[in-house]
Amino acid sequence: MPASSKTSLTPIERATRCAELALDKKAEDVKILDIGRISSVADYLVLASGHTDRQTQAIAESVRTGLKKFGKALDIEGVREGNWIVIDYGDVIMHVFRDETRRYYNLDELWAAAPLVELPPEPPGVVKKA
Repeated sequence: MPASSKTSLTPIERATRCAELALDKKAEDVKILDIGRISSVADYLVLASGHTDRQTQAIAESVRTGLKKFGKALDIEGVREGNWIVIDYGDVIMHVFRDETRRYYNLDELWAAAPLVELPPEPPGVVKKA
């Protein structure tokens, strides 16, 4: 069976896919935190930032539509406002923040005990802007 016909994802595959889809929409400071050993909330948190509410909404929509074929999110909150959008997949929780909202709530520090998961490398031919 070809990989493209796969209809389910492991938690780490889902978290990685969330990060990739966020990066596709120019999200910044994207992190995957492995919280499974320190919390029963989820296995992974994915954090991403955008500069404007429109960008955070576009990031969230990219994640939602990109993962739709693997199952619907259990809940999505904050899309209308665009300051802090939470997409809950059960095993993975995606947080998309406006920059200033992320700094204010500082989930990065709150979950500092969680190991960081390395993001996948850029595909060949992708040029990162300095």
